[in-house]
Amino acid sequence: MTLKELSPSDYETYASRFSSRSFMQTREMANLLTKRGYKISYLGWEEDKQIQVTALLFTQSMAGGLRMEINSGPASRDTRYLKPFYHALQAYAKKAGALELVIKPYDTYQNFNSDGQPLGEAKKELLMDFLDLGYQHDGLQTGYPDGEPDWHYVKDLSGLDEAQLLKSFSQKGRSLVKKSKTFGIKIRVLTREELPTFKAITSATSERREYTDKPLDYYQDLYDSWGDKAAFTVASLNFQDYLDQLNRSMDNLAEQINQIQDYLRHHSNSSKKKNQLRQLEEQLETFVIRKNEAKTLIDTYGTKDVILAGSLFIYTPQEAVYLFSGSYKEFNKFYAPALLQQYAILEAIRRGIHHYNLLGITGEFDGTDGVLRFKQNFNGSITRKMGTFHYYPRPLKYKMIQGLKKILGR
Repeated sequence: MTLKELSPSDYETYASRFSSRSFMQTREMANLLTKRGYKISYLGWEEDKQIQVTALLFTQSMAGGLRMEINSGPASRDTRYLKPFYHALQAYAKKAGALELVIKPYDTYQNFNSDGQPLGEAKKELLMDFLDLGYQHDGLQTGYPDGEPDWHYVKDLSGLDEAQLLKSFSQKGRSLVKKSKTFGIKIRVLTREELPTFKAITSATSERREYTDKPLDYYQDLYDSWGDKAAFTVASLNFQDYLDQLNRSMDNLAEQINQIQDYLRHHSNSSKKKNQLRQLEEQLETFVIRKNEAKTLIDTYGTKDVILAGSLFIYTPQEAVYLFSGSYKEFNKFYAPALLQQYAILEAIRRGIHHYNLLGITGEFDGTDGVLRFKQNFNGSITRKMGTFHYYPRPLKYKMIQGLKKILGR
């Protein structure tokens, strides 16, 4: 039983064989973290003459020593190998001069349905492995502790194809996607040179929702590190094309209305046709409103393609991930984010990926989580992670430094 440092290529060879692995534990993420100033260690736990556990550990300097972290990992062949790995990691961190070792496991603590109802018992033994070894636990939390969620909304893509996907969404989700498709929205992936366009979307959204956005150079580093496994995807609409499509649809509706009116002149007792006529007339009234809105949008934005929303999707063999997104509030009525989700899921299916992770929700199921409501449109389920664990190889030194920092107000 040995904790080993692996070469980047060997690490990826072993880790890619595990059925479950977060994008945070990939060589591409290691490349990104290196660009952002972290030192990377590729670790493997060897037992029974095989690498049973892999972990990407990143290190940064802190006052008096080093801070080491495994985020959304490790990945393992079997959870029974995790406890000896965590134990060996403590000695590794101490020898390396770490003052703090942080682990945010990716293993699922408990599963829930889309509404937050438990689907099974919590795996308390996974949590106890840490506590038995002397790790400190931040507790099982809701919300976004330290900006990272412990609750993930996920969707199983096994057995789905393009024809079945829309049917797998919730009733509201199907309606949103169908309605969004009537507008003539175009979806495409941005080039590196176009990343300022993506940054503009996320900046506008972060200001509106009051959270801290990533800088442009972070997105550029991510693009360079991930290549075609990262897709900065945008939805756009040409409002002149939209108006032209509305006119065609209105002409078609008017023709159907004339046909039914002509029929009713000879069959006035047909209640079915009367209901159809009423529905078509209501649709025509809606189209008139949309036509007037389209003319206003053309006056404001002209006849060029206008970005409505954007999302960053990551594709790995084990999972596709909905990582960052943004939208312009004035275009909410076009439901572009729903169309982006369908596009990403179809791309995941095309790449043979069977797990889609829409990432964070708060874990509060009282109706206050708007992010959850959006993700429920795609009819998945919920996984709860275990939270964050800390180990202090030199606890007295750590406490002394933290106390000094508090006194100095740092």
